[in-house]
Amino acid sequence: MALASMSCVQLGLALSVHLFHQLGPLGVAGLRLVLAGLLLLILVRPRPGDFTRHDLRACCMLGVVTAGLMLFFMLAIARIPLGTASALEFLGPLVVSIYGPGSGRKRWTVLAAAGVVLLTQPWHGGIDPAGLAFALAAGACWGSYILLTQHVGDRVTGLSGLAVSMPVAGVFAALVVLAADGPSELSRVTWHAFLILLGLAALHPVLTFTLEYLSLRGLTARAFGTLMSLEPAIALLAGLVVLGQVPDLASAGGIIFVVIAGIGAIRTGAREPVPPGARIEAP
Repeated sequence: MALASMSCVQLGLALSVHLFHQLGPLGVAGLRLVLAGLLLLILVRPRPGDFTRHDLRACCMLGVVTAGLMLFFMLAIARIPLGTASALEFLGPLVVSIYGPGSGRKRWTVLAAAGVVLLTQPWHGGIDPAGLAFALAAGACWGSYILLTQHVGDRVTGLSGLAVSMPVAGVFAALVVLAADGPSELSRVTWHAFLILLGLAALHPVLTFTLEYLSLRGLTARAFGTLMSLEPAIALLAGLVVLGQVPDLASAGGIIFVVIAGIGAIRTGAREPVPPGARIEAP
């Protein structure tokens, strides 16, 4: 499920780049989150009785972090290549894989880190500073997203937690877009663009975040964070196929490292099953 999610994420992001000239990166991210929130509300229809006050607070926090992840990353890929942005963003899950809960083995983290260095190639320099900052901010949101998603998934049955957090993400993102670009952003949305955004919203974030939400019930946060090391490699492939961004030899070496680390994470990172009906006490 996690591998399918990562593939859908990078395909959706690569396809989104083509809409930047019409709606801008913030507009694309914001509208996709709004549509994703509406889709999940319609499909899941969460019931208020499924949530405690602590559950709702956690879902709202997850929604804000989800919006930050999407908005920052869209701003990053508007300035730097998709593969580079994904590699920098992966530093968030990498921190989780080192310090997060669970029994994942750090040797996979070290190998993944080496792959990220090869993918980013910091010795070349010249990377756009704003793109770098946005990608690192997205990484911080991603690390928080992993921990919050697992927390919400353990406490709330089914997909109800996601069906609350995603509308919150949509509202938060809409406020950011309106504050940054004003209401004129909506005037640039044609029916053609709307239908494309609706399809992209169904692909990412609805399908991808659902798969991640379910995956985090079976893997430790540490193992999931290391498994995410596969995403920069998938991003390079998506950038090559969809955007024509050709990786060099060092990047190819980075792909091999992160793939090996991801396989190792799967083999050593299973969680102990949560007893049926069990609810974790709020901190």
